[in-house]
Amino acid sequence: MKGSELGVLTRRQCLDLLEGVRVGRLVFTEDALPAVQPVNFRVWHDDVVIRVAGGPKLIAATDRQVVAFEADELDPDLRSGWSVTIVGHAEHITDVDEQVQVAGTFVQPWAEGRRDHFVRIRSEKVTGRQLRNHAMPHYGAAGGG
Repeated sequence: MKGSELGVLTRRQCLDLLEGVRVGRLVFTEDALPAVQPVNFRVWHDDVVIRVAGGPKLIAATDRQVVAFEADELDPDLRSGWSVTIVGHAEHITDVDEQVQVAGTFVQPWAEGRRDHFVRIRSEKVTGRQLRNHAMPHYGAAGGG
């Protein structure tokens, strides 16, 4: 039985893959410790945008902290999938025109409650890897992405 091959993805491949999923994980600092929370997101102008109610995620953006974002799609049965990580400064989107533009790209949040703030994660460092079973198509192949 042949194994799986691990390949490095280009920046463009990473951003294209993120367009196909809606939930990732935000890594930020809360009370001087690392925190990881699942978030729904959108890719907007090649940056990740999340919608938040406030709290530590908004504080990270207001302080322009460096944060990380990760999303993936993995299939343990096929031993294949991909993972993309973005590292960059978080920014609170305060420009009204930008808020209107990005608001139109979001569906209803999963959790109840108001989420009136948008946080942009600048895609300063984008890395990704794909684990591919040799019998399966890979990114860029016909029908494979």
